[in-house]
Amino acid sequence: MTQHPEHAPHFIGNDLALDFINSAFGMGDDSRDCLADDAGALAWLKAAGLLAPDFHAPVAGLATLAQSLRTAAGRLIDLNKPREPTDFAVVNRILEAGRPVRTLAQGEGDNVVLLERRRDDSAASLLEPVATALVQLLAQGDLAQVRQCEAHDCTLRFLDVTKSGRRRWCSMAVCGNRMKVAAFRARKEAR
Repeated sequence: MTQHPEHAPHFIGNDLALDFINSAFGMGDDSRDCLADDAGALAWLKAAGLLAPDFHAPVAGLATLAQSLRTAAGRLIDLNKPREPTDFAVVNRILEAGRPVRTLAQGEGDNVVLLERRRDDSAASLLEPVATALVQLLAQGDLAQVRQCEAHDCTLRFLDVTKSGRRRWCSMAVCGNRMKVAAFRARKEAR
């Protein structure tokens, strides 16, 4: 997959972990990988709101670790495939190494507050919120609500949070409209 900076990442998954998995999308020559290199991975984290826009520290190995996490996350949420111990190991390694620092502090008046900050600027610390979102989806979410877009040429996944639980497309404006137009044309040609 190649990275195309002009093509923004998709945030249609209704879940940070699914949006992270969706950082690789498209098929064939039209495939994109937002995590192709360290700069792309940093840009994705900024676009997701996990890093300040002015964060510019170089993070060696970020893309490699992010790609490993994305691969593991994709396999872990797939109910049709067996889960590999190595996938759990990738997530657990990021959770442990990137664990945020929590400190107790005096708040306003008599209030006591718990402050949380990133441990450091390592790849694991930057990816820890994504790993935590994945853990929450796996442990507390309903994986049966995770869907893949039904468009034949779309690879995006999303959490179906509709009342009916019958969402079919990653985006009605993009894939839904495209597939409905194609179905209409097919019906029209069949007549």
